[in-house]
Amino acid sequence: MTGSRLFALLVVFAPVSILSFGGGQSTIPEIQHQTVAVHGWLTNEQFADLFAIARAAPGPSTLIVALIGWQVCGFFGAAVATLAIFVPSSIVMYAVSAWWLRNDQSVIRKAIERGLAPVAVGLIFAGAVIVLNAAHAGLLALATTAAVCALQSMSRISTYTTVAAVAATYLVLFAVFQVPA
Repeated sequence: MTGSRLFALLVVFAPVSILSFGGGQSTIPEIQHQTVAVHGWLTNEQFADLFAIARAAPGPSTLIVALIGWQVCGFFGAAVATLAIFVPSSIVMYAVSAWWLRNDQSVIRKAIERGLAPVAVGLIFAGAVIVLNAAHAGLLALATTAAVCALQSMSRISTYTTVAAVAATYLVLFAVFQVPA
């Protein structure tokens, strides 16, 4: 049973690793789909909790796979999931970067750059939608997310200042005005 679960972790995360255009955040929708809907290793709520822990911890956004691996199969599950998400993409990136550096004026390279940019952005936004949906985010959470995204992308306000402002706003809403969470 343990061997089959370890193999399943490998089979789930290795392909996700290779197809991770746009960084680790772009893999979140597929990771959520595989771990919740396909394999049933986690519930949506557990996935949202693990995602929050992974994002709060220092390190890459794909740290979530170690937490999922741990949940599925303990220490060895965490090790297999981590290796499966990092090794395949590292090998591909090593090979591609050698070609990339040699062909800086290539028409193919320029087409790839133009074509993959919108794909990466779309995958990142899909990841945000999946996490908000898994967390059962209400109107207040969605409005806060949209406002923070707009503020952070259109101004030079510090992220820490934004976090403090959101925390103060929520404190006032919940404590003073008794807005339901």
